[in-house]
Amino acid sequence: MFCLHGTGIGGGIVIGRAVVLESRLIDVPRYRIDASMRSRELERLQRAMDTVRTELQALGEHLPQDAPSESQALLDVHGMILEDPSLAEPVREQIETHGMNAEWAFASQAEHLAAQFGQFEDAYLRERGRDVMQVADRVLKVLSGSGRVLAPRAGTEPLVFVAHDISPADMLQLKHAGGFAIDLGGTASHTAILARSMNVPVVVGLNCASQVVRDDDWLVLDGGAGVVIVAPDDAVLQEYRHRMELERLERKKLERLIHVPSVTRDGAPIELHANIELPAEAQQALDLGASGIGLFRTEFLFMNRAELPGEDEQYEAYRLAVATMGGRPVTIRTLDVGADKALAASDGAGAPAVAPNPALGQRAIRFSLAEPDIFLTQLRAILRASQHGPVRLLIPMLAHGHEVEQSLLLIGQARAQLRERGCDVPPVPVGGMIEVPAAALTVGLFARRLDFLSIGTNDLVQYTLAIDRADHAVAALYDPFHPAVLRLVAQTIRAGVRAGKPVAVCGEMAGDLEATRLLLGMGLREFSMPPASLLPVKQEILRSDVSRLRARVARLINTDDPVRMQGALARLRAG
Repeated sequence: MFCLHGTGIGGGIVIGRAVVLESRLIDVPRYRIDASMRSRELERLQRAMDTVRTELQALGEHLPQDAPSESQALLDVHGMILEDPSLAEPVREQIETHGMNAEWAFASQAEHLAAQFGQFEDAYLRERGRDVMQVADRVLKVLSGSGRVLAPRAGTEPLVFVAHDISPADMLQLKHAGGFAIDLGGTASHTAILARSMNVPVVVGLNCASQVVRDDDWLVLDGGAGVVIVAPDDAVLQEYRHRMELERLERKKLERLIHVPSVTRDGAPIELHANIELPAEAQQALDLGASGIGLFRTEFLFMNRAELPGEDEQYEAYRLAVATMGGRPVTIRTLDVGADKALAASDGAGAPAVAPNPALGQRAIRFSLAEPDIFLTQLRAILRASQHGPVRLLIPMLAHGHEVEQSLLLIGQARAQLRERGCDVPPVPVGGMIEVPAAALTVGLFARRLDFLSIGTNDLVQYTLAIDRADHAVAALYDPFHPAVLRLVAQTIRAGVRAGKPVAVCGEMAGDLEATRLLLGMGLREFSMPPASLLPVKQEILRSDVSRLRARVARLINTDDPVRMQGALARLRAG
């Protein structure tokens, strides 16, 4: 028996037999093609790409009714990568001009693009390099004539699929998987996004699971703790079977809370909203009782493509989320890209160039104000979507008053452009994200000028403590409960209350049960979190008494020592 540790994506615990998948790129030969045969080699490449395109389309057309709502969107991403000229055109150039064989040319260009993505600090963008390699893997399999066997063997025990990497398309073919153990990946990968929707236990970032686990090994996979136990003994099996039963009972209990109003014991109503990245995720949020969408990240529409999405394409995506929520508010954040999240389509290079200091570069609202045509296109699409239900517009990474003024000016310009077309749109509240210390320390300015505020705790922690969570050397120092962070959060909430403006927390802290009572005691009345966290947080809210928490939290915030802070937080959570 031995343990492997990675990052848990959730889905609970599964005990089952291992099925090890060969999902790494095949060995790629390199050789020269005679000039007279290069046209045939180009045709061979095109046939392989057409075959993969057809496979992806067929898989999308035959998705089962119970397939996760994100399935089609993730298949579309791989389809867009396949069509991206930055991938295909250099491959054709290598074949036609330099006489390289199709396999080597395609693998070489895919690895080049993936390596560029791998340099970025942003976790989401780094994971897009994996999408490129997954598409390349499918094309190379067709070129080589080697198929991948994904059909599970017969048997009654759950099957845990173990792979170096696995694409969303392949995950969808394994409809009855009990769980996944994957060497690569992080929480921002499309594999992780789909896994959360499939609601099966998944652990990613295991590094070597596909090398040390053998077919038919018994595995215990804990998607919450991020642990895979290989060849567990009887005592461990008994312990985890007991945990599985407790988890099943807890899930059933939480499901009874879906339609229960989110109100504290002393009668304070609390808004529970969901964070989404894809329009289709709105349905999952609705099914779990979300009272709105507190953060719709729009970057998904812009990444991994040769051309930026037009106004109509963006409008359709926003409209779908708004219509799905059926009259509940949808907060759409404008584009948070730039620097390490630069758009490939903006410079035609196929992958963005990395800024000298990406976290401090031209990102988010700085990027949008520097690219007014891109910004106006998105603003028009968002304003048009507001005709189908209540929409709130959220501006990311504000730090200066002039950024608010310029943004409001452009929003007015977008509205005027629509009016010239004969399209009148309703008033749309405009809010700002408080995610840098400068904004939190001068929050009164933003509270007076904007309609609402949303605290992005992920970036606020990073910028306050000067710590990058992606840097393993300092990741352990990343602490959302550091006294400095908590004071900035509390100060922002108080400013919103004084100005009579709603304040939400939409970072990871909103879905952290350790923080629920703390935030309630600070005066927070709107939380926005991943859909899977809605019911556990609601349960914590129903057990809380805000009138008793205020004084305790006020004393806690005055604590300077992080160690003492941890003890006070533990006592607060215990009641």
